Amino acid sequence: MNAWHAIRTIAKRELVSYFTSPVAYVFLVIFLLLTGFLTFTAGAFFERGEASLGAFFGWQPWVYLVLVPAAGMRLWSEERRSGTLELLLTMPVTAWQAILGKFLASWAFLAIALAFTFPVVITANVLGDPDNGMILAGYVGSLFLAGAYLAISCMTSAMTRNQVVAFILSVVICLFLILAGFSPVTDLLVRWANPAFVDTVAAFSVVTHFDGFQKGVVDTRDLFFFLSVIGFALFATGVVLRNR
Repeated sequence: MNAWHAIRTIAKRELVSYFTSPVAYVFLVIFLLLTGFLTFTAGAFFERGEASLGAFFGWQPWVYLVLVPAAGMRLWSEERRSGTLELLLTMPVTAWQAILGKFLASWAFLAIALAFTFPVVITANVLGDPDNGMILAGYVGSLFLAGAYLAISCMTSAMTRNQVVAFILSVVICLFLILAGFSPVTDLLVRWANPAFVDTVAAFSVVTHFDGFQKGVVDTRDLFFFLSVIGFALFATGVVLRNR
C-alpha cells in the first residue's frame, strides 16, 4: 500500500469516527461557547473600543490546555483498551503511518472547530476596520499551537490505556509549556536567576512563540518551534508504541 494512501485511509477513518459519536459535537459546542464567553465577556470585546481579536487569541493557550487533551486522549488509549491496537499495527501499514494518520485526522478536527469561530472575525469587521492580515496570522499560530498540544496528547495517550491518566499527563506537560513563558512566572524567575537562564526557559514556552503570531508576524523560528514540538512528540509516540 502506498504510504500516503495508507495515511489518508487511516486519517479518513479516524475523522469519520469523531463525527459518528456525540463527543465531537459536545466538543464543538463547548469550544465555541467558551471562546465566545472569553472573547466577548471576559475579554471585554465591546468595551475595548477597537476592532481587534487580541482577547480571542490571548485566551487560546488556556482554552486549548483543557480541550485539546480532551480531544486527543482517546487516540491510542482507546485502541489499547479495546484491544484493537495490535490489529491496527498488524495491518499493511507502518507504525509511523498510523501515528501520522491519526494525528492529522485529529488536527483536521481541531481546524474545523477553529474555522467555526468565523463569526468573531465577521463581528470585528462589521464593527470596525481590523487588520485581517494580523487576524490570519493569529489563526495560523492558533492552528500550530493546537497541533503542538495535540501531539503531546498523542504521546501521553500511547503511554497508558487509561484516558483520564493520559488527559492529566498531557495537561501537566502543556501547562509547563505555558508557564515557562508566562509573564508572572518569568518576573518571579528574574528575581533569583540571571536573565540568560530566564530567556532560555522562556524559549521553551508556547506563549513566547505564539505572541508573534498574535501581532501578525509569522516568524520561521516560531514555526520551527511548533513543528519541533510536534515532531518530537510524534517520534516519542512511535518509540512508546514499538516498546509496547
